[in-house]
Amino acid sequence: MPKNYKGWELELFDNSKNFRIYQLKLIRKYLKGHLAEVGPGNGANLNYYIEIPSKIDLFEPSKKHYLNLKKNFKNYKKIKFCNKFFGGKKKYNTILYLDVIEHIKEDKKEVIKALSLLKKNGNLIINVPAFSYLYSKFDKDVGHYRRYSKEDFKKILEDLNFKKVNFIYYDTIGFCLSFLSKVLMSNYKENFEKKIKLWNSMIWLSKIIDFISFRFFGKSLLIIIEK
Repeated sequence: MPKNYKGWELELFDNSKNFRIYQLKLIRKYLKGHLAEVGPGNGANLNYYIEIPSKIDLFEPSKKHYLNLKKNFKNYKKIKFCNKFFGGKKKYNTILYLDVIEHIKEDKKEVIKALSLLKKNGNLIINVPAFSYLYSKFDKDVGHYRRYSKEDFKKILEDLNFKKVNFIYYDTIGFCLSFLSKVLMSNYKENFEKKIKLWNSMIWLSKIIDFISFRFFGKSLLIIIEK
């Protein structure tokens, strides 16, 4: 994620508690040991998984968000705060990229680096916005290079060494609202906060539709790679 990333939209999405809880439920069993989160922003995801790993390294290149993290989580001794891009010599049991990879131009290089810093039997967990045809002015404005399908990510993973990969589409209501916003609304920022609150209030319905549709589609795509 670029150092000059402003993240004007983060606060609104950070408050989307229902979505964060749903997301955690999908990835919880993969979180273990020494964990690294790349691009944690203000720590919205951290709030929900902080008690699970034994140690946590946070790599946040934005000075603003780095300082917010240090302030908000200063009492947690198991957290190490890093104001830099992800890298180094440490190896991790779990590496998280939650809505980060789409901000990185050379995404395959980033995935290769992450896999190289993952311990054997560890998990690389990536969450990205799904489906390129949903790419909108919002994506462009917040610095997304792209959105992804399963097929897109399979191409990224070609020739890379890992044990297995699991793809999970989820949040069907988010998908429908994103599609309607792109097609019908010329100014997505109008009543933006209200739209986010409406979406978050309907996550319960997404869970039901996701289940009965066998997660055939959704606003988000989870990629869980075991090394």
